[in-house]
Amino acid sequence: MDFLIDAHWQMWATLAIIFVTVVAYTLDRFSLELISAGALVALLALFLIAPLQDGAVNLLTTEDLLSGFASPALFAILGLLIIGQGMFQSGALEHPTDYLLRIYDTRPVTITAAIFIFVMVVSAFLNNTPVVVMFIPIMAALAQQGKIPVARYMMPLSFLSIFGGMTTIIGSSTNLLAAQSYRATTGGEIGFFELTPMGLFLASIGIVYMLTAGRWLMPIRANPNETAVNEREGKHFIAQIEITRGHPLVGKGPVSGLFVDLPDITVRMVQRREKAILPPFDDFRFKTGDVVIVAATRAALTALLKSNPPMLEGLMAETSIADEEDGSVQRSTQLTLVEAIVAPGSRLIGRSIAQIGFHAQTDCVIIGIERRSRMIRTQMNTIRLEAGDVLLILGDLNDIRNLRSDRDILLLEYSMQNLPDPRNARMAAFVFAAVVGFTATGIVPIAVSAICGATAMVALGCLNVRQAARAIDRRIYFLIGASLAMGAALERTGGAAFIGEGLAALAGPFGPVIVVSAFFILCAALTNVLSNNATAVLFTPIAVSAARQLGIDEHILVLTVIFGSNCSFATPVAYQTNLLVMTPGHYKFRDFMTVGGPLIIVLWIVYTIAAPFYFDLN
Repeated sequence: MDFLIDAHWQMWATLAIIFVTVVAYTLDRFSLELISAGALVALLALFLIAPLQDGAVNLLTTEDLLSGFASPALFAILGLLIIGQGMFQSGALEHPTDYLLRIYDTRPVTITAAIFIFVMVVSAFLNNTPVVVMFIPIMAALAQQGKIPVARYMMPLSFLSIFGGMTTIIGSSTNLLAAQSYRATTGGEIGFFELTPMGLFLASIGIVYMLTAGRWLMPIRANPNETAVNEREGKHFIAQIEITRGHPLVGKGPVSGLFVDLPDITVRMVQRREKAILPPFDDFRFKTGDVVIVAATRAALTALLKSNPPMLEGLMAETSIADEEDGSVQRSTQLTLVEAIVAPGSRLIGRSIAQIGFHAQTDCVIIGIERRSRMIRTQMNTIRLEAGDVLLILGDLNDIRNLRSDRDILLLEYSMQNLPDPRNARMAAFVFAAVVGFTATGIVPIAVSAICGATAMVALGCLNVRQAARAIDRRIYFLIGASLAMGAALERTGGAAFIGEGLAALAGPFGPVIVVSAFFILCAALTNVLSNNATAVLFTPIAVSAARQLGIDEHILVLTVIFGSNCSFATPVAYQTNLLVMTPGHYKFRDFMTVGGPLIIVLWIVYTIAAPFYFDLN
């Protein structure tokens, strides 16, 4: 085995660093950022002390190791994260999500299955990263509606998009890069739907696994505040709606005793000048100047604010923020709802909302009061507060955070909820559609379209600069930069080629089936450490060389490399969509090893059994 003698010692050191890094990721004893930075420092030190040289040429420079932090793939992910945040902040997905939620109540299993199948089909023809970005908030809403842990949906969402990507030649950049490398090496071509039969077969096996063993292995971490939030879902707040000129309720009345324009909201009293109008409201129509006292859950009030902002426009118009750069005041793009309890001994006790001047002091407004002792039928501004009253407060995120230091109220942090501004929804949806369209048609690379889309989201006011900055997860930044550095080191030192050629030499005497099986599991393993693109490009020429040496059809081994390189299930750094679902699914690094590792083993066994029949290797 001459390749053992010719191997650079730096290659062994690189393999050791990668092994220690993966183990550290799996143990989860240190932060991902620290482990990634440690791996990067180890590689920089190694090749600074002992440069990898071919004569006078340095094969692996510091710039090469750090180039991952300027990778187009990294900036594509960061841009898409900002675009997703813009979609969320603007409420662009509210209408389709509400529609799915309404149908979900009647056919939950059917709707969930249909969404997952749709994701897989679309991912076969479009880049699956923006597809996953689009469906993350929808699946989160479905999980909340069905009271299902969100982790049940996020990892399957990523995995099914990967399955869809392996069914056509344009379904993944991995497939295109492997096809290009194959063409450059041999002049051979891979047809558009040549991957489809085997890809669909592997996808069906993967779906069965996720419905059975994968579901059992899936770690479920509920939000620690979820129980407290659920306990308060049915609590009713007292709120008031002022009917101003041009208000949507002017001239409206009840239908069969119910106000259809105020869904899930009970009208307790209407104050019309000096007259208090109580139910039942027979032959009644709202008039300008009326003050409507209502009782509603927080969910109902939130839905009203989202679906019909003019209903409470008077309150929403009072919330504003001062721009940190020039001090100018602008309309808030991140309104936030939060609950707070009037503390014992508070200076607010015995005073009405009008008397305490809450808005003047905090730039926030009280839109509801919950009091368990008795039913209240009076204008909200005249209610004298008592200890234990729960206030529903609306304001800009920064102003809400400033309430933490207020000793008169106890802020319920877990109840904090962002309220998207629906007026930016169409603009955000247009930007997102343009990014997907330009990327899917190949007119613009995904990195360019993602950066342009992120810039447009900020420029058009769908979110501000601070919100865009908060959308960027530093874990993703360090993970991708460090993993690309490890991939570059493994490639330049010859570690990847060493492993591939050694496996071909070892597996060759056992026949073509074992060679195909070995290449599949090798690519599947390395694609979870290297990038899938690097694995595919690196091993396509190795597969061609090994096939020629062993007398196997090179086309078969190239397809095997593609399928194996698409098995990015065992680590969050293996593929972009895994990183995207990591935070909303509350996953840890080892969770992907727990669920994705056995999935790779299952696909490997199935492929090893099916490949001889499909490719006629016997």
